[in-house]
Amino acid sequence: MADSERDSAAEDADLVARCRDGHRQALDLLVRKYQRPLFNVALRLQRNPDDAADTVQNAFIKAFEKLHLYDADQKFFSWIYRITINEALNASRRQGYPADAQSTEPMDPGPEEALGQASEAARLHQAVQQLKEDARSVIVLRHFSELNYAQIAEVLQIHEETVKSRLFSARRKLAELLQSRD
Repeated sequence: MADSERDSAAEDADLVARCRDGHRQALDLLVRKYQRPLFNVALRLQRNPDDAADTVQNAFIKAFEKLHLYDADQKFFSWIYRITINEALNASRRQGYPADAQSTEPMDPGPEEALGQASEAARLHQAVQQLKEDARSVIVLRHFSELNYAQIAEVLQIHEETVKSRLFSARRKLAELLQSRD
């Protein structure tokens, strides 16, 4: 584990301990720290910004209701990501996957280039949504959240070799889906 990762885990452990003691400011700091990355994961899994925001809110509520069950030997980061992924997948199952794909990526280029990038992003996003849940989760965590294999394994509570295998299969399926749309 890198020093910055260790420092972040130690900071999280301190914030969690303070949350358990009823310090509202510690809760606010954890929410601010993880709201954006959790939203990005939820958005990639659900495709709708409103649904993703609801998912993140529900994940935080569940996490803080169950904070007494949190194992301090585990990284808070992994624990809250796992809750968010479960919430997003459960919400997607309840609602079904919307057919329309929309890019939520910020774009700075000119209009023509922006249109091309938005179209490519939409194609990729739509193809990712067609993957099975296990494959979609590893793709989102690796390529959109930029987690390493060990972090993904921890978040998904699977072995690192399983992450590699799922990622290999998911990438292959994603390539097939993208080629079939050309």
